[in-house]
Amino acid sequence: MSNTLSPSEQLAFVTTRIQSETNSGKVSIGTGFFFSFKLNENEHIPIIVTNCHVIEDSRRGIFQLTRANDKGNPMIGKFENIIIDGFEQLWLRHPNRAVDLCVMPLAPLLRKAQKKNKQFFFRTLNEDLLPNQQLLAELTALEEILMIGYPVGIWDSVNNMPVFRRGITATHPNFDYEGREEFLIDVACFPGSSGSPVLLYNLGSYESRQGGTVIGTRISLLGILYAGPKYTIEGEIKVVPIPTQMTPVPVSNIPINLGFVIKAKKLLDFKSMLIKATDGS
Repeated sequence: MSNTLSPSEQLAFVTTRIQSETNSGKVSIGTGFFFSFKLNENEHIPIIVTNCHVIEDSRRGIFQLTRANDKGNPMIGKFENIIIDGFEQLWLRHPNRAVDLCVMPLAPLLRKAQKKNKQFFFRTLNEDLLPNQQLLAELTALEEILMIGYPVGIWDSVNNMPVFRRGITATHPNFDYEGREEFLIDVACFPGSSGSPVLLYNLGSYESRQGGTVIGTRISLLGILYAGPKYTIEGEIKVVPIPTQMTPVPVSNIPINLGFVIKAKKLLDFKSMLIKATDGS
């Protein structure tokens, strides 16, 4: 961790804007974030996480990584476009196809960069930031959350920075909404936000279950945004994946500023898959 960056500034380097070009020629925008599984004290498996529908049918992907200087600090405004052909094939999908999550190992890309004497600066979320049962039991139905991503593709393209959005939980994060390992958030979820990390973000203080104020900080990865309900002109409510394309269309579906979030613990289902892939088995 860089000593000069605040917690929120470090979180600005957790995500990357994913642009995918599909086989049909369409360009889509989504959000990916960096995560790391710990194997032992010296070995980790770094990955990018996003939704399957972000990389669906993609022949090419483009995302950005900020360059690091000789001291390992970010060089703000200096970043590299990472262009990858055969993009979809590089992602591992969740073993349960009903779970809209996929991951891509970063180690091959980082090894290529090292051979060219290039260093990149990014921050990885890790297993320590996944909420344990004790934390979940302490949460209330109404918690402050932070979502990081690229709504309608918006980003700081000069400095390679994402957009932060604050909101609240709309259903209790400790309960499975409709029996699925998900919960709802109250945040405007626009195209480009698919794959955004959703974090519990309390700096300095937070409200206890008893209604008092607790002095302290809580930062935890609660989940990953993947869909949102829309109200149709026919009066129906439909749950659809957050779109990745910003194509102008007649207004017939009205977002109601709710998002469906896959619980972060589902990331653990990838660990054994990644270990096998790393071992070459």
